[in-house]
Amino acid sequence: MTTGMAAVVSARGAHRIARGHPWVFRSDVTTRPDAPAGVLAVRDGHGRPLGWALWSPRSEIALRLLDRDPRADIGRAWWRTRIGAALARRVAVARDTTAYRVVHGEADGCPSLICDRYDRWLVVQLLSAGLEACRADIISALADATEPLGILARHDVATRRKEGLGDVVEVLAGTVPTEIEVLEHGVRYLAAPWDGQKTGAFLDQRENRVLAGQLARGRALDCFSYHGSFALHLARRAEHVTALDSSPAALVRAEANAALNGATNITWIEEDAFTYLKAAERRRERFSIVVLDPPAFAKTRASAGSALRGYNEINLRGMRLLEPGGVLLTASCSHHVSKAAFLDMLAGAAADSGRRVALRRVLGQATDHPELLTVPETGYLKGALVEALD
Repeated sequence: MTTGMAAVVSARGAHRIARGHPWVFRSDVTTRPDAPAGVLAVRDGHGRPLGWALWSPRSEIALRLLDRDPRADIGRAWWRTRIGAALARRVAVARDTTAYRVVHGEADGCPSLICDRYDRWLVVQLLSAGLEACRADIISALADATEPLGILARHDVATRRKEGLGDVVEVLAGTVPTEIEVLEHGVRYLAAPWDGQKTGAFLDQRENRVLAGQLARGRALDCFSYHGSFALHLARRAEHVTALDSSPAALVRAEANAALNGATNITWIEEDAFTYLKAAERRRERFSIVVLDPPAFAKTRASAGSALRGYNEINLRGMRLLEPGGVLLTASCSHHVSKAAFLDMLAGAAADSGRRVALRRVLGQATDHPELLTVPETGYLKGALVEALD
């Protein structure tokens, strides 16, 4: 909802906006409007208009800039144009997969809005109070742009609670099944929009999965396999894939996904990855490719140090399991571990492994999850492809 009131921001807040970051923190709002959450005008201390922003009265991120044009009309047509532009950037991605991110929040000029497409259905997350006030316009705009069979809200995230919002999972339009079959570069798998990780699947690793599949040969190892997305790509070229996860429920879904693809060369193991890697090293096992895609080890900034020690542990053991010329594809989705810190950790792990290890490629999130250089929060996934030279 748009109000006639305006928020006035400090010089620091105005400078932040001018430098390309849409967030203004509570401490930089010098005049707080007595208005409910919604869309309002933003001005600097001299009264100059800075544009329109989402206003969240209870949030530390009080303002999220939507449009610098003070003449903009933030309504259904505005959202339709912005979402249409995001869709246009995904045309190439949509040629090879039926599941992809339609809107990646701030990176697509739609702060705090996440929208993922799974075939004919959409899963959305409205992550701020200001955005929640725009729900009707956004859902209408998404329906106009994509003509989905149903739209599901995955609002079971802590971010919404910090905004004073509910955290329910609910259908906003049409109907949405509990499982949706996805085709990804020739691999089929079942997404779980109602109760799976993220919005139903890990779409941000798609291009890294394709890369792993292209490099697979001989014996492959997929740790933290979850529903087997990496393992399925590996199985297309590898002679045999060992895939492990500590969750029996995840492995049930992984086995179903393997059956969808007729993949009979995967052995599924229910085991902790740290335990397995240590035991495999003792057995002197060797693999042509090892994939390490763990959940976030660092949930807070304070835990980054211990997380890096955990990453070091699994990566040095993964390096030791490589046959000469073998490759390790490794990643971290921890927001609080920077790309530089991750690469430093890998250098330390290589030193600890006793192997000569070469960096072949620095990896990131899929292209439908763009990372704005001026908004580092839009990028969280970092990874690398390394090769054992001896």
